[in-house]
Amino acid sequence: MTSLFRCPVCGGSLTREDRAYRCENGHSYDIAKEGYTYLLPPNQKHSAAPGDDKGMAAARRDFLSKRYYTPLLNTLCTEILTRSGDSPVLLDTGCGEGYYTAGIFRALAEAGKAPRMAGTDISKFILRYAAKREKAVEFAVASSYHLPVADNSVDILLNCFSPLALEEFRRVLRSGGVFLYVVPAADHLWELKQVLYENPYPNEEKETPYEGFAYEAIVPVDARIRLESQADIHALFQMTPYYWKTPKAGTERLAALDTLDCRISFRVHIFRKL
Repeated sequence: MTSLFRCPVCGGSLTREDRAYRCENGHSYDIAKEGYTYLLPPNQKHSAAPGDDKGMAAARRDFLSKRYYTPLLNTLCTEILTRSGDSPVLLDTGCGEGYYTAGIFRALAEAGKAPRMAGTDISKFILRYAAKREKAVEFAVASSYHLPVADNSVDILLNCFSPLALEEFRRVLRSGGVFLYVVPAADHLWELKQVLYENPYPNEEKETPYEGFAYEAIVPVDARIRLESQADIHALFQMTPYYWKTPKAGTERLAALDTLDCRISFRVHIFRKL
């Protein structure tokens, strides 16, 4: 079948076969046993294994599989369903372990639409989980700053907590296409931060216009979750940036908890490409 991806070497269209993607110029990319492919050229890698490591990937899988962030997924499904045609082409950049990717794809299919969807992430460890989660979505290791996707080929682009590669997003989105950008709100995970830090501060919230896009909406998602085990608390901690910059005392306070009641708060910034 013809892929949504393009060859990262020559830009030619890719055909997906049983075990590899191939372009008309003879370039070939193996498909891993989990179902993803590798479209990150060596000159775009900044480390031997960029992106989330095995531990962070497993933490994201474990935490999101418990459906703690279902309010966000449901909001994304609702907003995308109202903005998609019968056969939308979707791209999830920085898709992680595919929780939102798979959920959105299934919501569209269950609504009677015929979506084509792809997800990219720079971590091969995390894409192993994504490719297992939804076989009908194409997944590739790739940089958001060099998306292996054709110009003006995407109807809806999703970016959840990942690098904001605006030039690439403008390139791949068709005119009138929709861009959803999910960011943490001011008090997201506030109770977690109160445990970790002596003087936590709220996240910055701002409304930023981006060249080539028109603001359509800012949709709030606010809820409370109760983490019922230390394993779930640690999984949440490990999938946040705080995992790398928390003092030892804060980490020890969190490790002593068996339950945690916590706010989750997101803002979905929705743009349309001009």
